[in-house]
Amino acid sequence: MFTVGDKIIYNESGVCTVETIAPLDLSDGRLYYHLQPLVGSGKYFSPVDSGAFMRPVMSQEEAEALIAAIPDIEPAVCNDTRFNHVDAFYKELFRKHTPEALVSIIKGLRIRAMGKKAKSSRAEATMKRAKEALYGELSVALSIAYPETEEYVKKQVGEV
Repeated sequence: MFTVGDKIIYNESGVCTVETIAPLDLSDGRLYYHLQPLVGSGKYFSPVDSGAFMRPVMSQEEAEALIAAIPDIEPAVCNDTRFNHVDAFYKELFRKHTPEALVSIIKGLRIRAMGKKAKSSRAEATMKRAKEALYGELSVALSIAYPETEEYVKKQVGEV
């Protein structure tokens, strides 16, 4: 069980802070995590016993090791041209809930975009979501302000 103040990864939503652990106003008495996302607005409410994917944010050492490994992470490139197949391909990678999968998505979408004449709003949204999740977690793990994290990673290893 997480405690108030913990920074966690919640499903595909990225980093969230556990604000409180309490029943919802009109709930059946079950305890819920009240989660505030690091990036974006709104709140999430998840029953403590829901089975939803949640894990602690990586440690500083894990973050540094990930950044060092970025050049060796293979891009996830979907060669299918059917829109729904491409979408499903990247959604499946998000479900892995790993920073390595996020790096792979970002690299793959960058390669895919270079081969396209027109920009895809779906691909741009997927890229944005992957970057927010990756850089949000690295920001917390490395104690770097979120807006500065992408530039920090670029300085360490180049483009990602």
